[in-house]
Amino acid sequence: MRVLVTGGAGYIGSVVASRLVESGHDVVVLDNLSTGHRDAVPEGAAFVEGDVREHAAAILSHGIDAVLHFAARSIVPESVAHPELYWEGNVGVSLALLEAMRATGVRAIVFSSTAAVYGEPESVPIPEEAPVRPTNPYGATKAAIDAALSEHARMHGIGAVSLRYFNVAGAHGRFGERHATETHLIPIVLQVALGLRESVSLYGEDYATEDGTCVRDYIHVTDLADAHLLALGRCVPGTHQIYNLGNGTGFSVRQVVEVCREVTGHPIPAVTAARRPGDPAVLVASGSRAREVLGWRPRYPRLEQIVSDAWAFHTTAMAGNLPEDRL
Repeated sequence: MRVLVTGGAGYIGSVVASRLVESGHDVVVLDNLSTGHRDAVPEGAAFVEGDVREHAAAILSHGIDAVLHFAARSIVPESVAHPELYWEGNVGVSLALLEAMRATGVRAIVFSSTAAVYGEPESVPIPEEAPVRPTNPYGATKAAIDAALSEHARMHGIGAVSLRYFNVAGAHGRFGERHATETHLIPIVLQVALGLRESVSLYGEDYATEDGTCVRDYIHVTDLADAHLLALGRCVPGTHQIYNLGNGTGFSVRQVVEVCREVTGHPIPAVTAARRPGDPAVLVASGSRAREVLGWRPRYPRLEQIVSDAWAFHTTAMAGNLPEDRL
């Protein structure tokens, strides 16, 4: 299959592109490199540097069978401070991509959505039937794109699959997580182990959880990529399917820090800070539908494996800039 991966030079997009190449697909990566990295495009994939609005139609007109759409802004605090960037950069770009697909006759798309569309859930693990009521512009834009996919399936016959998940971590060989502004817990904790930060903050330790800290869902990036490949084979013309991806249990902030200490061999100081507004105690997505329908079976569900792979990537990526006692 010949596929277009938008945002394929970013963290998740690059791993998906790599797994596609490994699986024998013909891959074209489209990325403007605003947050992605040119060296994250896997060998064997064609690369086009540019924006979806300007380049998608031309690429799609050259025999593309399906699209995997990752190009998006994804920092929640930024979305609150500058929502207009997210409505334009997420919804506007996605609508332009869907129009290009309609015009060129491409009828299959897998969309990287988010479980943030559910906001503060009534129950956990969160099923796909849970009410969609996002609490920030980032989640709202993803919900809007999901709605657009449903309409394009109904009106134009595309086959769409949305995958909703929370935290992705780990690495797939040389493909890993590196952001100019890091907001995700595991890489932040590993930055402490690398000596790039003094400590990690625990935002609240009086939640109604086993150890008082928030519990969150973590999925290995390779398992997430494999779910995208499975979804690619399930696109049905005229339908929009939605699947949550989750480990079903979740891990607390303290658990994450402790596992990072064990894996890295560094003490990793942790300091207690005030709760952040709007942080629910537990956010875990159910992956039962994906398991039943897509046949998705995570190969790396253990937090120790997720952290170990992330640590191997970070120490390799930073090897030339770190003292020996940090490697």
